[in-house]
Amino acid sequence: MDVLDRLLDHDRWATDQLLDLSRGLTDAQLDEPFDIGHRTLRATFAHLIFNVAAWTAGMNGQATAAVDDSSVAALIERHADAFDTFAAFAHQIRDAGRLDDTFDDSFGGQMTFGGAILHVILHDEDHRTEALHILQRLRGPDMPEIEVDHGLWDFKRRGL
Repeated sequence: MDVLDRLLDHDRWATDQLLDLSRGLTDAQLDEPFDIGHRTLRATFAHLIFNVAAWTAGMNGQATAAVDDSSVAALIERHADAFDTFAAFAHQIRDAGRLDDTFDDSFGGQMTFGGAILHVILHDEDHRTEALHILQRLRGPDMPEIEVDHGLWDFKRRGL
C-alpha cells in the first residue's frame, strides 16, 4: 500500500464514519447553526462532498451540477459516488506518472494533478474536524467516543 492508497482509504473511511454517526439526527439537528465550518452539519457535509466531485470534474475538464437532496442518506450515496470517481481518477493519474502534469483549475490558473489530489484530501480533513466538533456538540454525552485520525484507521485496517 503506497502513500496515495493510504491517504485515499483513510479519507473515505473517516468521512464514512462521521456520515454514519449522523444517520439518527433530526433535520433540526442537521440544520442547527454553529460558529464553525459551513455553520451546520448538513452544509458542512454537503460542501465537503460537493468539492470532491467538483475538483474531480475540474481535473477532467468537466462541470459539476449542484444537487438539491441533502438528506443523510443522499449525502452518504453522493459521497460514495464522488469518492469512487475521485479515487479512480487519482489512481489513474498516479499510475500514468502524471502527478506533476497540470490542468486549468477553476480559478483560471495552472495546478498540478498531484497538488489538486492532495488539496482535496486535506480539504476533507479540515471539514471532518469541523463536522466532528459539531457532532460532539449536538450529541453531547450520547456521542460515542470517536476518532477518525489516520493512526486509528491504520490500527483498524490491520485488525488491531
